[in-house]
Amino acid sequence: MFDWIQQLADWLVFELLKLKSGDHLAEALNFFIYDSIKILLLVFVIIFFMGIVNSYFPVEKVRNYLSRKKLYGFEYLMASLFGVVTPFCSCSSVPLFIGFVKGGIPLGVTFAFLITSPLVNEVAIGLFIGLFGIKTTIIYVVSGVLLGTISGIILQKLKLEKYLSPWVKQVLENSQKETEQFEAAHTSLKDRLPSIWKETKTILMGILPYVLVGIAIGGLMHGYIPEGFFEKYMGKDNWFAVPAATILAVPMYSNASGILPVAQVLVSKGIPLGTAIAFMMGVVGLSLPEAMLLKKVMTLKLIAIFFFVVTLCIIISGYIFNIIF
Repeated sequence: MFDWIQQLADWLVFELLKLKSGDHLAEALNFFIYDSIKILLLVFVIIFFMGIVNSYFPVEKVRNYLSRKKLYGFEYLMASLFGVVTPFCSCSSVPLFIGFVKGGIPLGVTFAFLITSPLVNEVAIGLFIGLFGIKTTIIYVVSGVLLGTISGIILQKLKLEKYLSPWVKQVLENSQKETEQFEAAHTSLKDRLPSIWKETKTILMGILPYVLVGIAIGGLMHGYIPEGFFEKYMGKDNWFAVPAATILAVPMYSNASGILPVAQVLVSKGIPLGTAIAFMMGVVGLSLPEAMLLKKVMTLKLIAIFFFVVTLCIIISGYIFNIIF
């Protein structure tokens, strides 16, 4: 399906620029051109499609649905699924957290939504399809949803409300669920398309620098790092590779568009897929900047528990990926 992109990249690098096949620069540039065009096309299509879906599930309706419906234990799964169609980066966590708390949603359900949302969204799905294929994308989406669901259940069972900041406790005490129901959406898809198209362009332009920088880093690694370079220390035989990759990711911060191209090259250079994905999940879902933001609404103890539970689930996901692949 993407043969024409590869042919275009080959023509630009080897015919137009006269670079020799096998040279480090030629291989890096060929990788950058091919992946940039392929990924941006896929991301555009996925963002537009998910924009249609998201137009029917704005975050206010999500909050209202989760706070009003009796889901008989499935609210954690529903919150994670809503996280897939309502994309937010981890730095949006504080306003979302406050909004969900005001809506009377249990803390564990809120966590389930906030964990899944930055990990599994239209950008991540588009990138995954382009970089790893449909099968791996489906497994990643399922694992991301399960990660949010299981983490949310664990965090709810721990009864952590006492570790919220005093301000949030006050919000919980004073909050009353809104009584008005959201009106059913009667706007036709045709009338929604202009705003969806505008939002698509906004998201695409917002992630474009991250995508290009991520692919550029991946291209340099692809062209200059020899095959199997990482296998000695990060191979499947090294049981500590997945925890190490996850823990090392915490001090970093990026979104999926910036880190996924790097993860793809890590895999091509010998790092197992599960280890690379654990690293990516750690970068996207856990970060020091996020911890600093969460300090406004949580005590340090709650932040530590939250990070520990999510880190543990990410590590387990990494091991499972390595077993499957």
